[in-house]
Amino acid sequence: MCCYTQHMQQPEPSSLGVEGGARLLSRADWGARMPKSVEHFEGPAPYVIIHHSYMPAACFSTPDCMKSMRDMQDFHQLERGWNDIGYSFGIGGDGMIYTGRGFNVIGAHAPKYNDKSVGIVLIGDWRTELPPKQMLDAARNLIAFGVFKGYIDPAYKLLGHKQVRETECPGGRLFQEISTWPHFNNGIRFNATTEQPPQGQALPVVPKV
Repeated sequence: MCCYTQHMQQPEPSSLGVEGGARLLSRADWGARMPKSVEHFEGPAPYVIIHHSYMPAACFSTPDCMKSMRDMQDFHQLERGWNDIGYSFGIGGDGMIYTGRGFNVIGAHAPKYNDKSVGIVLIGDWRTELPPKQMLDAARNLIAFGVFKGYIDPAYKLLGHKQVRETECPGGRLFQEISTWPHFNNGIRFNATTEQPPQGQALPVVPKV
């Protein structure tokens, strides 16, 4: 299915089926800056890749999570020079889902997978602590929503960021959790001795978080 726009009409809470009344918030809701450029890819996406932000730290109120989204976009656009925030969606500790680049938009979150994946970042550092239930529920229900709407392949493969690049992301505790989810694929492993980022890859080597 092509193409999902970055300004998708916001569905009602029941559309996502997220417990606790979580909603899919638009870019306008969190005060996103306009992207420098938007490039689409043909869907449905065959991969879903889970991240943690490490920094910003975990947020638990909607105003704080909106600020975290703006901070990530500022870092990615203004310091890294990318087109936009790198991720497709963000998940806050408030249980809300924040639209980043959106479905079927080429991201900047996972080398070699940016043009065929949905990148979901759970805001916070999840190396030793498990994200709260509302975050995990929101992430799972976002994936289900994407499958239902045709943006994600029903036979998608679920990966942690560290499976596709040299990093600790999405944090050991969160990675342990997603390894129990449906569609998790343990067969893909990043090998730093044989895999190198493509020439001109937008994602530089950064601290392993």
